[in-house]
Amino acid sequence: MKNSDQIADFVQEALNAGRSRTEIQQALHQAGWTNAEIDTGLKAWDDTAFLPPVPRPRPFVSAREAFLYGLIFIALGMTAWHLTMLGVNLIDFAWPEPEADHRPYYRLSSIRWSMAALIVFFPLFAWLNRRANRAVQTDKGLRRSVVRKWVGYVVLFLAALSLLGTLVFVLFTFLNGEATLKFLSKSAVVAAVSGVIFLYYRAQLAEDDDGE
Repeated sequence: MKNSDQIADFVQEALNAGRSRTEIQQALHQAGWTNAEIDTGLKAWDDTAFLPPVPRPRPFVSAREAFLYGLIFIALGMTAWHLTMLGVNLIDFAWPEPEADHRPYYRLSSIRWSMAALIVFFPLFAWLNRRANRAVQTDKGLRRSVVRKWVGYVVLFLAALSLLGTLVFVLFTFLNGEATLKFLSKSAVVAAVSGVIFLYYRAQLAEDDDGE
């Protein structure tokens, strides 16, 4: 049995026995539990005089949620990657450099590949994400999905890493005196894609936290 379940069960039995929350907190503290563990155990039950104790809703994990948000994560990753590559290749195509004859054909092939991927994955992401958000609006309890929160924070983490990495690379290039309009344009594409994703998921996670 997990520690959180042990405390929750103890708190339930103590409340059923008529013990106050202060007495329960003192007893757990004397037994060696930390304040954070005690607070978590007490928060598992609503602070009312009703008996038996009323449980508060808890985060949950389901296979359906894992499947849905797994697909959303993959579709978003493919969309972000190919949108970035499309922008970079279009910039290369607009500002060509002296090179072998086969490079323009390679760029055109890469552009077509990114367009094909976006045609498939962007609508998939938009549809699945809209479906998930509509379900959350209908049932606020879905905001407690552990998978939803994990996917949101992983996406937020990766987007933040991309933004920080781009900033470091741009500053390094400036310090080396190698910054060009072409380079800055490519960096702007990466920053724009990462920034939009970061802002969107930050707002979504903040809304979920406020709605719980």
